Amino acid sequence: MEQILEAINGGASGDEIAALPIPESYRAAHLLRSEQEMFEGVESSERDPRKTVHIGEVPTPELAPDEVYVAVMASAINFNTVWSANYEPVSTFGALDRLARQSEWSARHAQDYHVLGSDASGVVVKVGSAVRAWKPGDRVVVHCNYVDDQDPQSHDDAMMASNEMIWGYETNFGGLADLAVVRANQLMPKPAHLSWEEAACNALVNSTSYRMLLSPNSYQIKQGEAVLIWGASGGLGGYAAQYCLNGGATPVAVVSSDAKADVLREMGVEHIINRKTQGYQFWKDENTQDPKEWRRLGKDIRDLIGRDVDVVFEHPGRQTFGASVYVVGRGGSVITCAATSGYMLEFDNRHLWMRLKRIIGSHFANYWEAWQANQLICDGRIQPILSAVHDLEHTGEAAYQMHHNLHEGKIGVLCLAEGEGQGIDDPEFREKVGEDKITLFRRAG
Repeated sequence: MEQILEAINGGASGDEIAALPIPESYRAAHLLRSEQEMFEGVESSERDPRKTVHIGEVPTPELAPDEVYVAVMASAINFNTVWSANYEPVSTFGALDRLARQSEWSARHAQDYHVLGSDASGVVVKVGSAVRAWKPGDRVVVHCNYVDDQDPQSHDDAMMASNEMIWGYETNFGGLADLAVVRANQLMPKPAHLSWEEAACNALVNSTSYRMLLSPNSYQIKQGEAVLIWGASGGLGGYAAQYCLNGGATPVAVVSSDAKADVLREMGVEHIINRKTQGYQFWKDENTQDPKEWRRLGKDIRDLIGRDVDVVFEHPGRQTFGASVYVVGRGGSVITCAATSGYMLEFDNRHLWMRLKRIIGSHFANYWEAWQANQLICDGRIQPILSAVHDLEHTGEAAYQMHHNLHEGKIGVLCLAEGEGQGIDDPEFREKVGEDKITLFRRAG
C-alpha cells in the first residue's frame, strides 16, 4: 500500500495508479469468527469493542467485474460498527454466511474474519471489467447500500430489494481498512472542499437523514412544519437539524448536555430541550412506561413553539418511542430508522389510531437518494458533523466512545491518510462555504 499512497500523494495520473500492483494483503480493522461468542451472557453496556476489534493484515480478495478497489484514506464509526464489534443483537458472521450462498462471487465474503466499516473516502485504484462510470485516480466517497440489479423491486426503490444489505456490516471488506472492495454503484464524487476525514463521515448518516425527511419514499417535510429530533447533535440528528433549517421547517432539538445545545444554537437551531436537565423518566421500571412523563415532554414542546410537532425524527427506539407516538400532533408522523436503546418498542395505540397518526419505517437510502444527499455536501449546503478523529490502530477505542455516547456528531478514522486536514482539493470553495461552518462539531468536540 505504500507504493499506492506515494502515487496518490505525488499526484500520479489515473493510468499510473492503474499500473501499480495491488498488494496481496492489507491492514484492516476486523473481527474474528472464533471470538463471536466472547460476550455471551454479558450485558450490552458491559461489552467492550476494544476487546474484539483487531488491527492487522487480511488477504486481498479477488475483484468481481462490477467492483473496484478503493485506497481508503479515511473512514468513520457508525452504530453498526459497535453492534458488529459487540456481537449484538447477533453475530454478523451469520450475515456473511447467508450472503455467501447467493453466488460464486458472494462466496468470498464468508471468511474467518470480518472487515468492518460502512463509510469511506479515498481513491479508486483498480476497476473490474464491467465498470464503466469510474476509473483509477477518481476521488470518491462510498455509500453503504449493497444491492444488485437482478431483483425487480430494486428498480423502483433499491431499499425494497430482497437482497439489500449494508456494506461493511452485512458484507465483508468494509471501509475501516487501507483497501476496500466496493461495488461501482456505491461510489459518489468526493466533496472537493473537504478533507479526507470530513468527506468520509457523511454518507451513511447523511443519506439516512435525507431519505427520512426529504424523500417521497419516506416523508417530505414542508415549510412551516415542526420536527422533534432526538439526539439532535448526534450522527443522524445533526444532519436532520440542517435539513429542517434548509427546508423552512422548525427543528425542536433534544440533546443531553448544555455543550451540545450550544453547538446547535451556533448552527441556527432556536428550540432546544436538554433531556438531562429536564430529567425525563419515560419508564417507571423495565416493564412500565409513565404517560405523565410523555405529557410533560409534550407540554415542554408547546411551551417552546406554541403547538405540537408535526413529525418526530425517531431512532433511539425503546427508550423514547412511546413518548414519540404521544407527543406528535394529530395526523402527524413518527419516522423511525433505528433502535439504539432497544428493538422491542411499546406505545399506547390509542394515541396512534384515535389521532390518526402514522409510523413510517425508513432504512438507509437508495443510490439516487444517497447521491442527492452527497451533492448537497458537495454544494456546501449541508456540513459534515465530524467531532473527533482517531487513527485506524485505535478503531476499537473509537467504537467504545460511540458505544458509551462519549461523542457529538461523527467519529472519523484515518486509514491511509497520514494526518488530519489532507485531501482538500478546492480551498477557495472551502473558504466560501466557511471554515467555521465546516468545522463546527470538530471545534465543539
